[in-house]
Amino acid sequence: MKDHISDAENLLSASAFSDGVDRRVFLKAAMGSGFAVAALPVVAQTQIQTSTEGLDAADHIVVINGQDVPVYRAQPKDRTNLPVILVISEIFGVHEHIKDVARRFAKAGYLAVAPDLFVRQGDATKTPMPELMSKIISKTPDAQVMSDLDTVVKWTKQRGGNTDKLGITGFCWGGRITWLYAAHNPDVKAGVAWYGRLVGESNPLQPKHPIDVAQNLKVPVLGLYGAKDGGIPLDTVERMRTALNAGNSKSQIHVYPNSGHAFHADYRPSFNAADAKDGWSKALNWFATHGVA
Repeated sequence: MKDHISDAENLLSASAFSDGVDRRVFLKAAMGSGFAVAALPVVAQTQIQTSTEGLDAADHIVVINGQDVPVYRAQPKDRTNLPVILVISEIFGVHEHIKDVARRFAKAGYLAVAPDLFVRQGDATKTPMPELMSKIISKTPDAQVMSDLDTVVKWTKQRGGNTDKLGITGFCWGGRITWLYAAHNPDVKAGVAWYGRLVGESNPLQPKHPIDVAQNLKVPVLGLYGAKDGGIPLDTVERMRTALNAGNSKSQIHVYPNSGHAFHADYRPSFNAADAKDGWSKALNWFATHGVA
């Protein structure tokens, strides 16, 4: 979790707290902004806002084993039998940026769904650091995440999604989950993992990491990473590449030499517009090439 902790702490250190703004006022404003408290401050100049024009987009509740799980859905209006993309959030939960990414996929012709995979542990969008890491992220079991995603896939099929054309993409924490879910669910046709952590110590809640499933992976996953990512050293990326090459999933990894962590996050200082645009193009092409279109 070190990469996520340091990344989020760096964001907070640059926040309004350092300017003497009252914490209660700051948090109240943050909760109304659509962005997660722990992800602030937002860089408005680069933030992409995708309209809902031509889309059917809404928040839903999916009941999973008695638990209400919020899900954000976006798709083109008046169309059915659409290919499905699971959009997996960063540690910050399903806030405005993740919803916008879902709308971008909908504009590209997909039924995109972004489930709140932390809901049993708390509200990631309203929890500041360091409580977010200690009380929510570290307490969320991988097995719970895999099971919730299985149910969400079934829900999308009930809503007219074509789960024979199922893809998954995720960012940061969600990048790691993308690798793991591609190994968990053989019905996934392709995945795109954005700067997801690849190695780590095993524990009862997170028993395996992407490096542990790489060689036996069957689903083609495209990994998009930044060479300047201080939390995901390049040697771990190369270890992952070697493990993938020893298998037969035809997965690939692309490293952007001028980017660090979260280079796709257009609301953060880490955003690299050129690499984000290229990565998005690569992602759409990857899904189209591997039967998710």
